[in-house]
Amino acid sequence: MNNIEQTLSIIKPDAVERNLDNEIKEMFRNNGFSIVKEKKIQIEKSEAENFYKVHETKPFYNDLCAYLSSGPIVTMVLEKENAVLANRKLMGATNPKDAEEGTIRKKYGISIDKNSIHGSDSVENAKIEIDFFFKD
Repeated sequence: MNNIEQTLSIIKPDAVERNLDNEIKEMFRNNGFSIVKEKKIQIEKSEAENFYKVHETKPFYNDLCAYLSSGPIVTMVLEKENAVLANRKLMGATNPKDAEEGTIRKKYGISIDKNSIHGSDSVENAKIEIDFFFKD
């Protein structure tokens, strides 16, 4: 029985600003992901604060929320076998300097803050994050 999952991916403002969204989508497709839903949006800081609520006690929370709402983003629902883990592997380490060659963050990330991409970190969070952006 294969384990088809969905995960949320966000192409962050730094990558959208540099017109990398199509290249990043291509990397997903080349790695066997289906992009089930996608939309380009700009969110308010209050929405970013809700989205990143799990991080609200961390020192970087405010900057993170300000950054995510600083420009257009592309939100996507990706689907594939073991999508959550596969996406995290493809994204690479949070800090692009530590990311493996061939990962999205190694290739496109500018810094630990502007690392071009967000992906859900668990199947449970993927469901919550997908519902956040794609409420039917």
